[in-house]
Amino acid sequence: MSSAAPLTSGMVGLGNMGGRIARRVRDGGRAIAGFDVSEEQAARSGVDTVPSVGALFAAADVVFFSLPDSQVIEKVVFGETGALASSRERQIVVDLSTAAPSSSARIHAAFAERGVEFVDAGISGGAAAAEQGSLTIMAGGSPQALDAVRPILDTFASRIYHMGAPGSGHVAKLLNNFLNGVSLAATAEVMVAARKAGLELAQLLDVLNHSSGVNFATLNRFPRIVEGDYLEGGLTGNLMAKDVQLYLDLARQLEVTSLAGPSCLGAFHLAAALGYGDQISNRVVDALGDISGGVRLQD
Repeated sequence: MSSAAPLTSGMVGLGNMGGRIARRVRDGGRAIAGFDVSEEQAARSGVDTVPSVGALFAAADVVFFSLPDSQVIEKVVFGETGALASSRERQIVVDLSTAAPSSSARIHAAFAERGVEFVDAGISGGAAAAEQGSLTIMAGGSPQALDAVRPILDTFASRIYHMGAPGSGHVAKLLNNFLNGVSLAATAEVMVAARKAGLELAQLLDVLNHSSGVNFATLNRFPRIVEGDYLEGGLTGNLMAKDVQLYLDLARQLEVTSLAGPSCLGAFHLAAALGYGDQISNRVVDALGDISGGVRLQD
């Protein structure tokens, strides 16, 4: 892999985030190909595709993962014809997924034995930031490997942080996603209560956004939700529940007592039980509304 020439790249996973990121890389003038087990998702991504993970590793200097969870990542990595078996010395693998840090550390060690750098790079900002190229990246692993791929990361991220040792990027991502889930679930509860109390919701959001209750959900989610736009296409309720569970697993490993975690997880489990699991996580407000007398925020 020559530092004098632009690195070629590949993306394993062309869903809501992976497809958008791959397009940003392509539109930034850098060569990228992709692979997805879903032919529909691969076609929808609009980027050039290859028929297998092995073909992607044969062609690319840098391979990104954008996959649902550690179980899927480990299957991709450790499968008989998967990423590890197909990798070659001096490649760099960058995992943009939300994953268990302990799994990420194991994968880092496995790739290191083949002379491959593995960077666990949690991302934040959602689909809109991916479209705009303004994602935040929190990365663990070799700072040299991170610097080598930084020109590619710059096509889709506006802030890049090196968090430390292998796994630390995914630790930071779980901490962030837990706070995201808590603020969404708590704000959903508050908005249902406000509706039942007869408050004007747009005015309440203005109050909250200029008061100590301000958070990402009050600023960016609920001004749209009260107008009927749930921002479809982002993180589903089931994936949010997965992320909160990963945080709880991490807290247990660290011997940190989580008081807010179980109730937050319960909110998204409720949403799944009521049929909202595969819809955007913002629909948790409708789940809470359902069990509060059929409340909807919209007029």
